[in-house]
Amino acid sequence: MKSGELRVPTAIAVTSADMALPTQDERTMPAVVLRDLDKRPLEHALAELHALIEQYGHVIVVSSTAVPAAVTRRLHTLRSLLESDRIALFRPDLPPLGVAVLARQLRQLASCDIGPGVLASAGRLLTHYIHAGAVLASVAKLDRVPVSLKAHAKSWVPGSQFAVIAHPGPQLVRVGPEAALTGPEFGTWMLVAKGQLQSEWTGTLAKSWNVRGLREAPLPAESALWWGTGRIVEFCAHLADLSVLYQLVTSVRQTVCHWCGIDVIGDRCVFCSATPPAPEPPAPRALERRTPA
Repeated sequence: MKSGELRVPTAIAVTSADMALPTQDERTMPAVVLRDLDKRPLEHALAELHALIEQYGHVIVVSSTAVPAAVTRRLHTLRSLLESDRIALFRPDLPPLGVAVLARQLRQLASCDIGPGVLASAGRLLTHYIHAGAVLASVAKLDRVPVSLKAHAKSWVPGSQFAVIAHPGPQLVRVGPEAALTGPEFGTWMLVAKGQLQSEWTGTLAKSWNVRGLREAPLPAESALWWGTGRIVEFCAHLADLSVLYQLVTSVRQTVCHWCGIDVIGDRCVFCSATPPAPEPPAPRALERRTPA
């Protein structure tokens, strides 16, 4: 980018309105919502995505692993038809509320002087700082976290509730006076989304984790499928301060993608999926000529 040239923020897109969380501050970029991708005519979705590329230059689409398979196929089809390396498809291994939080963090960073390649790569970095879980009425259909036979049996006891951490590492306890989950060792905010379950235990968890504040959000539609039940209270502890997010991302060494030429962090360009070439082995040392004795 030339000196003095106005940078157009990278677009951060999500696949449903409930994944577009309210802005944290006046700087947070609004999310682009790609609605009903699997239901609209292909040409309509193609025109929408093409217009986004023309307007923003680069588009990062953040989606949950629980979105319908037809939506995922449509995204890959659109990217292939546009033959564009300016569309990044990012599906982090997080529960839906965690995905929505991550998308908002990228929207916060999109307002800063961060290039699209670094911003797209930042998604994988920031995932490590998200603690995502839920309080469930049953773990009978939970397949995202290891569940013991004992826990399965207790799922059938009326009134049972379970507290589960899916990320960064699996944890599962039965809710009770002594129940505890290991949380982040840094200051976070907590976001809570209530489904068809009455539970105040997330407030107890927030106190034990010493979170700086607690906010509520609507439960994403994909959460019931992800957790195996609609009787749920999903929660996510995360970094909310833009200055902290910015420092985390900009402190990582940047490299230039050898294929598409944009700056990235990490070991893979999220736009073109190229990985850095393996270092070339050193050239063999020339042998010295010696005269036979």
